[in-house]
Amino acid sequence: MSSAAQHPRSTPLHSVSVAGAVVRDDGRLLAIRRADNGSWELPGGVLELDEWPEDGVRREVREETGLDVEVGELTGVYKNVPRGILALVFRCKRVGGAERTSSESTAVEWLTPEQVEERMSEAYAIRLLDALDGTGPHVRSHDGQRVMPVR
Repeated sequence: MSSAAQHPRSTPLHSVSVAGAVVRDDGRLLAIRRADNGSWELPGGVLELDEWPEDGVRREVREETGLDVEVGELTGVYKNVPRGILALVFRCKRVGGAERTSSESTAVEWLTPEQVEERMSEAYAIRLLDALDGTGPHVRSHDGQRVMPVR
């Protein structure tokens, strides 16, 4: 019997989320101001158990911003170590819809990379900036605010 079967509580539990790094032709990036805590982030959320990652990205972006997106390549995998959340970020392109806020967002804006760095904590800004550099997918860990050094 495996140790995980003997001690089920010792098996780490993680949550998986998805997010869309939506990039406009002029290089601006889609961001939302969250309704629950006022922080700026890219649109995304928890992946449903029966959902493909790309479908989850499309759903989350639509729910939070009103935009329809085409989901492209995976640009990064980000682990919030204290909370046990693994986030998959995909580069996306807008294909329809109109910007609007939702119960989850109080603002929807297209930001320059400089504005992303100014408004977002490092742990979230890096997800959008990584999507721009074209060298991913990146794999990073963070503490909820700051990116941790690679070990």
